[in-house]
Amino acid sequence: MFLVFFTTLACTGQTDKNPDIVKAEVSKNEVQDDLKYLSSDELMGRKTGTKGIEDAAVFIENKFKDFGVEPYFETYRDNFMINDIQGFNIVGYVEGNDPELKDEFIIIGAHYDHIGTGKEVEEDTIANGANDNAAGTVGVIQLAKHFANSENKRSILFALFSGEEMGLKGSKHLAEKLKEEGLDLYVMFNLEMIGVPMKAKDYRAYLTGFEKSNLAEKFNEYSEGEQILGFLPQAQQMSLFRRSDNYPFFEVFNVPSQTVSTFDFSNYPYYHHVDDESEFLNAEFMASLIEDLIPGLRKMANTGDKEIKMTNE
Repeated sequence: MFLVFFTTLACTGQTDKNPDIVKAEVSKNEVQDDLKYLSSDELMGRKTGTKGIEDAAVFIENKFKDFGVEPYFETYRDNFMINDIQGFNIVGYVEGNDPELKDEFIIIGAHYDHIGTGKEVEEDTIANGANDNAAGTVGVIQLAKHFANSENKRSILFALFSGEEMGLKGSKHLAEKLKEEGLDLYVMFNLEMIGVPMKAKDYRAYLTGFEKSNLAEKFNEYSEGEQILGFLPQAQQMSLFRRSDNYPFFEVFNVPSQTVSTFDFSNYPYYHHVDDESEFLNAEFMASLIEDLIPGLRKMANTGDKEIKMTNE
């Protein structure tokens, strides 16, 4: 998460207020089960190039198949090399239903790799990466499940990146590849470390690069005025905007490309630690947060114009 940032549905319905606001239900049990598997010792910390990340990739691919999310390329895999290490992103595709707007894309992404091993604690060396970033991966999986069964004007790519912990390699590769293909990217919406709630905040999650676009403002408006996304000063101070998989898309496409997170520097002590395990995360909070993201994303996928824009700051 935030590469080297420091050194120390299943059912849907509509609200009574606004027919455009979609209220979804995300299963806490599904969130918990997927978190448990993706951060299990069996996957050995999901380091890029290992059997553990291969198993994680197969797990994600099978989820996409079950949901009816199609591969964007010939298969779900977008392959690349990091020196002599084979990496691969997993990219699913839900086509929009509007003859014109379906050529505009939203990317919902997260990295699914981790560091493999960490400093030994009580004979444990596996850095399981539950919050970093099995949590974000589970968020993308649940959003893919919802939008696979939803009518949207714009097309959506669901991208799970590897090579993040090695320098944002997977997202950089995919951004450059999609740019070469002429993809019309509207917004890149990235999820990082969403496994525990923030402390004493009046919003659900913060947005990196908050001042770079009107994404948070419009997203909260789309969510019927609820404060879903907010500003965390530490995120700006630590330049977190540049330290996750949103950044290569910003560099390549120069469109709103930002990360949603709930890690607030005080609520989770296990960054790159062998104790970053699912038992320390809050699956109920995660399910609730994912539910809260759906109305804003759905509206984003259906507005006639591209209302989310870069600012001059």
